[in-house]
Amino acid sequence: MNLAILLTTVAKKSDALRLAQAALHSRTAACVQILPKIESHYVWKGRKTISREFVLIAKTIPTQRKALEKLWKKLHPYDCPELVSLPAKSSAEYGCWVRGSVR
Repeated sequence: MNLAILLTTVAKKSDALRLAQAALHSRTAACVQILPKIESHYVWKGRKTISREFVLIAKTIPTQRKALEKLWKKLHPYDCPELVSLPAKSSAEYGCWVRGSVR
């Protein structure tokens, strides 16, 4: 079954929890996983930067991906949030659960 995955990162666990809860409350995602602190290396405003972040992985249906992205962009604490979506395939059983959990 076709699904969509949306990824983002945040510096604070409280922000990760807020984004996850908003996605579930709005029913734009069936599940949001929060991975513990990772180390991100990037260039921001001309400076090499290293930061500790939490990764959020949301499972949704393709027709709700944009709504979830819009919600997270609105609530995200970063000026330029990472919002990366990926197409995904799942088992029929898991896909039915995701579809039933998302509006």
